[in-house]
Amino acid sequence: MPRLALAGLIAALVLVAGSAVHAGPPTDQLKATIDQVLATIQDPALRQPAKTEERRQKIRAIANEVFDWPEIGKRALARHWEARSPKEREEFSALFADLLERSYAGKIEGYSGEKIVYEKETVEGDQATVRTKLVTKAGTQIPIDYRMQQAGERWRVYDVLIENVSLVGNYRSQFNRIIQQSGYADLIQRLKIKQGELQFDDAAAVKGKKP
Repeated sequence: MPRLALAGLIAALVLVAGSAVHAGPPTDQLKATIDQVLATIQDPALRQPAKTEERRQKIRAIANEVFDWPEIGKRALARHWEARSPKEREEFSALFADLLERSYAGKIEGYSGEKIVYEKETVEGDQATVRTKLVTKAGTQIPIDYRMQQAGERWRVYDVLIENVSLVGNYRSQFNRIIQQSGYADLIQRLKIKQGELQFDDAAAVKGKKP
């Protein structure tokens, strides 16, 4: 499946620096979690090839604090979610979350100092949007909006819009097309194939065969 939306999400979440303007709890929590990711990436003790697995495990653990993986999966599957049995929902949620986590951990190591400016936060009940702009080294500004919802005292991301293109919407379109054309079982098979590819990439990185 195309990886454009996810690649954009990873770039947006990892390339963060600067301070938040008029920040509230959603922005504060988002930034604090991302700062932890940056600290992990830049930790000299974890940059050695032998530490790749340990580093990525830490990154994934931190990512779990800000991403609401099950909610992302449920929204991406949309109307097809209701037709799934509890067992199917559990399988899909675990598989999709693992794919996103592995992609996240594998891509953010390309951090090279780009910045994000936090511009505005809006909160309506248990829903929030944190509006930011990614500023590249060439000075190009890319708008990135984080949609979050409150779960207890935590605010967690359930969608990201990059130049008004939704991560969830991108996957929803892909999943719906696959299910309509060849069925839900084929979607699961494709996700498992992608999972295998990412597992292979992770194993190669741990062995030092990939940067």
